[in-house]
Amino acid sequence: MSINFDALKNLGVRTVEDTPVKKQSLEQEQFLKLMTTQLTHQDPTKPMENGDFLGQMAQFSTVSGIQDLQKSFAEFAGSISSNQALQAASLVGRSVLIPGSEGVFSLNDNMKGEVALTGPTDNLIVEFQNRNGVTVKQLNLGRQSAGNVEFEWDGQLDDGTFANPGVYRIKASASIDNKNTALETYVNAGVNSVTLGNGSNGIQLSLNGLDSVRFNDVRRIF
Repeated sequence: MSINFDALKNLGVRTVEDTPVKKQSLEQEQFLKLMTTQLTHQDPTKPMENGDFLGQMAQFSTVSGIQDLQKSFAEFAGSISSNQALQAASLVGRSVLIPGSEGVFSLNDNMKGEVALTGPTDNLIVEFQNRNGVTVKQLNLGRQSAGNVEFEWDGQLDDGTFANPGVYRIKASASIDNKNTALETYVNAGVNSVTLGNGSNGIQLSLNGLDSVRFNDVRRIF
């Protein structure tokens, strides 16, 4: 049974519906006041049953509990965001492993990463292409078991010279169950700065020479 607002109005009792208030929800003090008024003006021939009284109290307790739970979750989410921001800020100047098909080769750092090998193979190949899509280097990593396989390129070409520093595309493939299969790659990248986004963007990491990535996309920290 719920509080009969129409009956209270007929008795001249002002309710929250009649009173202009900023809040749309029923506060605990207002709820108890309305319930007390209803008990005082109830029909003596049809008094409120104990079950009805307890039902109204349980209804209010449920709503109040949900509101408290929502508040607790909001505080918890805020705490997680703060912790993530602190963790992300500590990554500046370090390297992370992220999903990606491009990597940066520089005179100071080799290009490193991993290939997600979905099955055993006798012939794992990693290619490095320039911006025009031309393969400048191919690494044959041979026989490998399923799992993540590391690779590293020092920039040296087949003729003994070195590639120009910059961004290169990475393509990995392997013969798995007699089928040539394209594989997902991960690359090492240096973190330059951190941006605290909002909504679906979340925390963003600005990477050296590459597009920004979400903090949640980081697979490993070096």
